[in-house]
Amino acid sequence: MENEARVGMVVGSLVGVGFGLVFIEVNSGGLGGSWPLVLRVAGAVVAAVLLAGVVWVARRGTIEGEAPSGGFTGRRYWNIVGLEGVALFLGLVLINGVFKHTEYAVPWIALVVGVHFVLLAQAWRIDLYRWLGYAQTLLGLVGFVLAAFGAAVATVNLVSGVLSGVALFVTVAVGILRSRPVTA
Repeated sequence: MENEARVGMVVGSLVGVGFGLVFIEVNSGGLGGSWPLVLRVAGAVVAAVLLAGVVWVARRGTIEGEAPSGGFTGRRYWNIVGLEGVALFLGLVLINGVFKHTEYAVPWIALVVGVHFVLLAQAWRIDLYRWLGYAQTLLGLVGFVLAAFGAAVATVNLVSGVLSGVALFVTVAVGILRSRPVTA
C-alpha cells in the first residue's frame, strides 16, 4: 500500500510546480526591459529543481508527514475544487465581459485560488496549505488595491500573479524539505 503522506506530497507538489510556473510565465510578460525573459527563465529553472526534489522524495519510500484527509478523491475536495471553478468562471465573466476591467482578472484568480487553499487546509488539516492560502489571498487583495489606485497592469500582475507563483514554489520547497523518511 502506498504511503498516503508521500502520495499526497508528490501529487500536490506536481500541481504546485505546474501552476506556479504558469503564474510566473503568463503574468511576467507585461514588464519592461528584459524582466519577462529573466523571470520566465528563472521560473523554469526553479521548477526543474523543484521537480527533481519531488522525484527524490517519491523515490525515498515511506515518509513522515501530513496526508490529505480524504485525498484527491473525497467529496470535500471535489466540492472545494468545484466551487473554485465556478467562482473563477463567473468572476472572470463579470470582470472581463460585463465590467470590462481586465486589470482585476489576475487579482481575482489569486484571491480565489488562495481561498481554495485555505479551505483545502481546513478539509485536509494541512497547515502548510493554510499559509499558502493566506499568502495568495493577500496577494490577490493587494492586486485589487493596486488596480483600484491605477497601478500599471504589469505591476498588478507581478504582485498577484508572479508572486503567487513564487508562493506556490516556496510551498513545494517547504514540503520537500519537511519530507523525511520514516526510520524503523
